[in-house]
Amino acid sequence: MNTNSITLKPVYSCPATEVPEDVKLPENWFLSWHQAETFKALSDPNIDVILNSAMTGDGKSLAAYLKSLLEYYCAIGLYPTNELARDQEIQINSYIETFKPEHSPRTNRLSSLELEIYAETEGLKKAGAIATRTGQSEILVTNPDILHYIYRGAYVLKDDNPDKMWSRIDRNFDLFIFDEFHVFGEPQIASVINTMLLIRYTSGLNRQSGDRKKFLFLSATPNTQLIERLEKAGFRCYAIDPIAQNKYQFPETSALQQQLKAENWREVAREIKLNFVPLESAAKASETWLRENSNLILAHFQQHPGSKGAIILNSIAAVKRLIPFFQELLQPYGLTVGENTGLSGKGEKERSLNADLVLGTSTIDIGVDFKINFLIFESSDAGNFIQRLGRLGRHDGYQKNGVQIKFDGFTAYTLVPNFLVERLFDGDAPPLQTEGIYDRIFLNNTIREKYRQINDFRGYYSRWGAVQSFRLCWDLGDAKIKQQYAESREKFQQACEQVFDTSLRKVAGKINGWAKEWNQLSGKKGNPIADDACSFRGSSPLQCGIYDLTETSEIDRFKTYDLPGILSNLEIELWTEAGFMRSLQQTAQRTGQPIPKGRFSHCLAFMKLHNYREERSNWKFAYPGDLTPIADAWKVQVLTGVEIWQPDNRWATEINKRLRKEGLVCYVIRRPVSEVRMRLRLPMHFQIYPISDNYSFHDAIAPYSVAFGQSALLLDTLAYRFKSEGGELWIA
Repeated sequence: MNTNSITLKPVYSCPATEVPEDVKLPENWFLSWHQAETFKALSDPNIDVILNSAMTGDGKSLAAYLKSLLEYYCAIGLYPTNELARDQEIQINSYIETFKPEHSPRTNRLSSLELEIYAETEGLKKAGAIATRTGQSEILVTNPDILHYIYRGAYVLKDDNPDKMWSRIDRNFDLFIFDEFHVFGEPQIASVINTMLLIRYTSGLNRQSGDRKKFLFLSATPNTQLIERLEKAGFRCYAIDPIAQNKYQFPETSALQQQLKAENWREVAREIKLNFVPLESAAKASETWLRENSNLILAHFQQHPGSKGAIILNSIAAVKRLIPFFQELLQPYGLTVGENTGLSGKGEKERSLNADLVLGTSTIDIGVDFKINFLIFESSDAGNFIQRLGRLGRHDGYQKNGVQIKFDGFTAYTLVPNFLVERLFDGDAPPLQTEGIYDRIFLNNTIREKYRQINDFRGYYSRWGAVQSFRLCWDLGDAKIKQQYAESREKFQQACEQVFDTSLRKVAGKINGWAKEWNQLSGKKGNPIADDACSFRGSSPLQCGIYDLTETSEIDRFKTYDLPGILSNLEIELWTEAGFMRSLQQTAQRTGQPIPKGRFSHCLAFMKLHNYREERSNWKFAYPGDLTPIADAWKVQVLTGVEIWQPDNRWATEINKRLRKEGLVCYVIRRPVSEVRMRLRLPMHFQIYPISDNYSFHDAIAPYSVAFGQSALLLDTLAYRFKSEGGELWIA
């Protein structure tokens, strides 16, 4: 096997030199420097926003909740995935059990799924369910999606005041914690900025004290654009950066490690043997390598008894295909295999955390605290690489049946493109040498410099960010609260215009124009483009209901998945909505477990999932007309009549009957997908697809590309690079 190997030194975090007098810690506990700095910043009335960029595994969670453990200080923790939120809830309750605070803070978790179950089983509206949970929590663990829609008035009834829900949040909570914030894109960052501005200019009216809210961002790779725009809005920001302050050490010898431990430096990452495996840029290259080198994985478990491992891939379908392969390989040796992907059931995800080997996708590389000593991963860019490598080396071992199992070393294999290995190890003065020894900071900086650079879509803020601002400003002008928030509304508008470099009057004109175009196209009221711009993660007009026959747990078979992913990777059978819903109801009654119906209310179609394709299927979108004028408009539009074409899909006709009726927010470019992806440096999972029209339907490669929903808005910020007056295409 052709690999280049390096050794990563362990990482030790500096202890706090000054701990505030009012910080009382459990016996034998010591704070890291960044934890103490975070506590002091949260207690400083001259700081609004704290950005903690401590390395992965360095205890940012304790830094976030320490003040809430020591005094009555209510916090909302916002996490990008349900798995991470569940993991953090367990961690917070562990802190409470250890610290034993006198005020005994109540901790509750609220996800969209749990919100629906809670509302349906208790017979409450979602607003009532949210009010109950928030009113019974000093620490609320949830996701930024729910916070977004609370402040957009999504859960209030027509006759309620627009501020009914978010005024409660303003009254009850002091701190908003955004964890792993680097995983979000520009639409989500714009949303958070808008929400923070709304809180800033209205919260003083909704609470007894005049204290300003605090916002804490936790990320090993902070977003510079976020910081710049928050400072532009007048937020007083404070960065806690242990790397910049030389608060990490990387000892090479055991003697130095013992000395650091004696001085209360804490080991946050263990020494790792990192192997770079170069692969061709082929669709199934990683999957093929794993099959061909499966004995390497088995050998590791045999040579290192008690090991725990993880394989993190980019493709859900690849994981699904590999699960039975590794189960067959490892089960004869008493080793268990778990699965953790976006299509895995809740029970399967929870069980996977205890498996000897877990296979997963991004659901396990975002912050979940795995106790593993063996890792194989692929990645799509520098941030993805650093994030996934950060899952390894965080713990010395784990407990099994009350017995402590200690790891005897830490090994990683990273499956990367050939070009990256060449940039890292080849040439006259390569940054890395085979068998070299390096620290994490040097490696991370080198990976950022040498790996594929993806676009940051910085133009999104000025083009689309203020659409949300206008909607919020409009709500503040509602007759029921207009007088109360008159001054707040004016200040909020001014701040938004400054942050997003535009005027809300100009934005209002665009919104009215989109509404008129939609009315002329469909004869209906509404504004699909504005709705997508105002959503948190975008709407899902192509989302389908899935009944997963490959799932062992009956209760977990009901899922949703986007149509493009279904067409590419799944073998399905079309089902009726009535049949799907009837089966859902019967399963809930038979098992005694509620299955919320709300998430299926807007599905395009319903299907039974029979299996996962061995090879990615060929398909494309098709438009029954001429796409030339649509592409030449160089703008986001709403299209109807779009269909799919897939030669081996006997369900395509039925799917198209439903699909062509949909109004799809889209952006069309007259260039093939591969070229658009490459020249605009789009992220690996950016949702852009091939599309043909009547004049190009029989072309071997579709000459047009289309993006839908928020992807269309993002593409709009880059497409100008293809445009020129003379008709020739150019790149900036």
